[in-house]
Amino acid sequence: MEDNLHVENGENLVIDWRSKEFLKETAKWTKFLAILGFVGIGLMVLGSLVMLFAPSSLMSNGDFPFGGKIFMMLLYLAFAVLYYFPISYLYQFSENTKKAIENNDNNAIRDAFEFLKSHYKFMGILTIILLSFYAIMIFIGLIGAGAAAMMN
Repeated sequence: MEDNLHVENGENLVIDWRSKEFLKETAKWTKFLAILGFVGIGLMVLGSLVMLFAPSSLMSNGDFPFGGKIFMMLLYLAFAVLYYFPISYLYQFSENTKKAIENNDNNAIRDAFEFLKSHYKFMGILTIILLSFYAIMIFIGLIGAGAAAMMN
């Protein structure tokens, strides 16, 4: 059996035994991180359920005794759903990489890299959104601070 994976796209790319070992180790670590991510998602969902059933006195929000509780529950659930996609992509990368190395399967390695691309694309878009949100909040904060200074 051939010891190299050959990936063809107009030219040959040979993945030698050292690269296969690096990919194998990467697959193990990404699986570990994905499993931790799934545990984190489970804890977020559990936390949202705890917030739903927690006594209202613990989660009261001033004039809105139930509003704070429901808002926090929905926020936790939203983050759990949002977190699921990159973690799922990471897990699929791990599984397909393992399959590709064990079986010298070109389709599996292609799928693995597609999931890795999806993972990083999702994380990149999420980072852009968060940085934009931070910039908007800083801008609003500066305007608020300026308005407060002008009132004095």
